[in-house]
Amino acid sequence: MAQKVNGEPLPATSSAASEKLWNSNYCMAMTSNFLLFFAFYILTPLLPIYLDAQFAADKHMMGFVLSGYVVACLLVRPFSGFIVDSFDRRKVLLCCFFFFFICFLGYVGAGTLMLFAIIRTIHGLPFGAVTVANSTVAIDSLPSRHRSVGIGYYGLSNNLAMAFAPSVGIWIYSATGNFEVLFWLAFVMAMAGFVCVYLIRLPARAAVRNRQPLSLDRFFLTRAWLMALNITFFALCWGIMSNYVAIYGKERLGITDGTGAFFMILSFGLFASRLYGSRSLKKGRLTRNAVTGTLLSLCGYTLFAAVGAPWAYYVSALFIGLGNGHMYPAFLNMFIAVARNDQRGTANSSILTSWDVGMGLGILLGGVLVEFCSYSWAFWTAALLQLAGTLTMIFFTRRFFLARRLDAGAS
Repeated sequence: MAQKVNGEPLPATSSAASEKLWNSNYCMAMTSNFLLFFAFYILTPLLPIYLDAQFAADKHMMGFVLSGYVVACLLVRPFSGFIVDSFDRRKVLLCCFFFFFICFLGYVGAGTLMLFAIIRTIHGLPFGAVTVANSTVAIDSLPSRHRSVGIGYYGLSNNLAMAFAPSVGIWIYSATGNFEVLFWLAFVMAMAGFVCVYLIRLPARAAVRNRQPLSLDRFFLTRAWLMALNITFFALCWGIMSNYVAIYGKERLGITDGTGAFFMILSFGLFASRLYGSRSLKKGRLTRNAVTGTLLSLCGYTLFAAVGAPWAYYVSALFIGLGNGHMYPAFLNMFIAVARNDQRGTANSSILTSWDVGMGLGILLGGVLVEFCSYSWAFWTAALLQLAGTLTMIFFTRRFFLARRLDAGAS
């Protein structure tokens, strides 16, 4: 019997097309991911400035407001993995993406800090679900022989968004001084991402009927607990850094329009390392890529904390980008490698949940340290946490992964 796609017969050429790395479904998933993160990153570096200018929020309050988004992601992601593994993934993705782009309208009408904080927190719920569902759909669209490389390339869509969106946002704000324009642009980009998701055509997937008793492993990949803890260290560093780099550059280094360049350089590092690292991923050298990435990032965070000069501000961005570009795809492949095929959604949600925990704690910790200590304390804390994560990866996580991998080709 012929397979059906969203209720329609599957074309005879679909099987051959599905063996291609760059098949149409995968390309649509990548494009929607780019638009999703473009809408996210066009606002991220400017939100502390917006909260200061619009609501006169102090650094501690900024950390509280901005961390709500991440906390909401954290709450929804374990359930997202369970839902994505249990129901039709395309339908789940469409539903979540719709609510994600609609939420941008709330920023336009938020007239008080409390209302903005509520909307920002609610917005984290569909974002957390969309990132799990979209990456799982992308993995489903990849033939098994291209999966490791495809996962690495999929992340490039994030990196391209990170490269261009902050620059576009900062340029628009510098030209207009109007945050409402940015909110509307984010809304339009997110809506375009929803259209891309609508164009994805996957074989119909029936809901899982014979459910096993609910257990923790249905919501979090317990086989990967140490890898999850390790990635949390790295997300802590990024949470401290990413939300305060713009206001730090403005207040301490006198860099008023260089934040876009910072993210552009960081994204160039991410882009270059993912292209270079894809060869190692194709050969299954996951732990080697992860260790290389953690060491490069450690150089970047240490340089940023140790040298308060514009040149270090930009060079550190390159090192952090190169490091994360090696590290994150390796960790994502490691999570997939220790999960069964019916746990891909759970594996995706587990690494993203771990990242959310670190990001949320990092934003809160960064806000407290900047407000009550100094920027130096905050960024040195990030460097020390990166060191702790690097040592954990080298001495413990590598052996932990090798003992639990289901894919014998991974190392």
